[in-house]
Amino acid sequence: MSDKSEAIDFIQRVRSQVGKVVIGQDEVVERVLIALFTGGHLLLEGLPGLAKTLLVNTVAKAVDLEFSRVQFTIDMLPSDILGSEILDQSKGSFYVNKGPVFTNLLLADEINRAAPKVQGALLECMQERKVTIGKENFKLPSPFLVIATQNPVEQSGTFELPEAQLDRFMMMHRLGYPKEADEFNILTQQLGLGLSKNDKGGAVPQSAFDLIEDKSVGGLEDLVKVMEMIQGVHVSEVFTQHCLQLVRKTRDNPLIEMGASPRAGLALVQAARARAFIHERDYVIPEDLFALAEDVVLHRIRLTYEALAEGHSGREVLQQSLNQLG
Repeated sequence: MSDKSEAIDFIQRVRSQVGKVVIGQDEVVERVLIALFTGGHLLLEGLPGLAKTLLVNTVAKAVDLEFSRVQFTIDMLPSDILGSEILDQSKGSFYVNKGPVFTNLLLADEINRAAPKVQGALLECMQERKVTIGKENFKLPSPFLVIATQNPVEQSGTFELPEAQLDRFMMMHRLGYPKEADEFNILTQQLGLGLSKNDKGGAVPQSAFDLIEDKSVGGLEDLVKVMEMIQGVHVSEVFTQHCLQLVRKTRDNPLIEMGASPRAGLALVQAARARAFIHERDYVIPEDLFALAEDVVLHRIRLTYEALAEGHSGREVLQQSLNQLG
């Protein structure tokens, strides 16, 4: 069996394992895998109850990654994520207690509930893969990936992510409600879960989290092999030019106040490579660009006040730019 066929088989096993727990979210599963295979960070935006936390937890178990979840709240401190120096009174010296950020996959749940200084604490981690605690620098494990979630409608007790932090996210995927057939299967699945009993005779109804299997379908070796093969996916000069044109159009459009940074172009090319490989191709095609443009570019642009007042939306403006590509 060739290395490529083994890598594709690993991807299929992961998707199959996730599909046993999370129903009808194939697109967001693909985005999580793209982020994982390219080392990019992912922001998931969606209403409560759309299985965002369940999905990330299931992927971490399937690939045997170290996993940490942090529930962001308004009273959190940066040390709650990064760690801190603690005084050992018996020795009269300080030691470093590392925080949950020292992991392979960090789930930053409801990140917009945290104060800006806590959100900012993740910037160094996300960009440089290191943490500064006191006077010491610590490298984060490899791979290291942040998947954050946020609710798009709640405003009370939330803080909008600053542009500098949004730009650190390779993609921002917006989840919608499942299709009717998928939602029916979710309800049917829940009805068949039964009870979870303990040794003392107590019991609680099982949830979808109880479906997550402890055994993985692969490990870091399989993950690294896929990452290496994605680096070999061919990206034509024409495709690169189209990515560049799209990003530069966001800076020249009079309806856009703040255009996309060069990170957007880099993210488009890398994400397209990963998507092509997931779809079992050795080369990227225009479909990859059009499929990923909204997730990669939309959160990096800001429309002018006049454009918003006239009823324009970011999706509409981005689609116009895509239609103008040569």
